[in-house]
Amino acid sequence: METAKRNGLNPFGYLLFLLQELPKLGENPTDEQLFPLLPWDDNLPAYCTL
Repeated sequence: METAKRNGLNPFGYLLFLLQELPKLGENPTDEQLFPLLPWDDNLPAYCTL
């Protein structure tokens, strides 16, 4: 959550995004699947930002 805050994200919105997206990736997601979910990705939904 601290990393999300330091990247200008709304912690609640970012956590909501992760809880929605992570189950879609299955039990063993690859690095390529996880990279777009990192808090410094430029393509996160608008509700993740402050």
